[in-house]
Amino acid sequence: MGNSNTALTETTFYILLSLQSPSHGYAIMQNIKSITNGRVRMGAGTLYGALSALNDKGYIKECECEDPSKREYVITENGKEALKKEISRLLELTYNAEKYFKEK
Repeated sequence: MGNSNTALTETTFYILLSLQSPSHGYAIMQNIKSITNGRVRMGAGTLYGALSALNDKGYIKECECEDPSKREYVITENGKEALKKEISRLLELTYNAEKYFKEK
């Protein structure tokens, strides 16, 4: 089940997970905080730097929204594929760790 792609950072993972529907920056930060039960609190600088990088990679795109003063983003098919691969990678890590500790 090996994956030759680079692992996603935690920040990238949660941003992609949050963008299953269009969201603006503040909503993404709030969603990540909610998903992680407050463990991950993303600052605006970190978020917008990551959004720019994800947009450059083709994992997300800016979308038209009702309020032109807000920028909204949504995950692309490439982003969904990267997220699915990362979830598989994380599941494999967890499976291997559980198996290892059961054998000890």
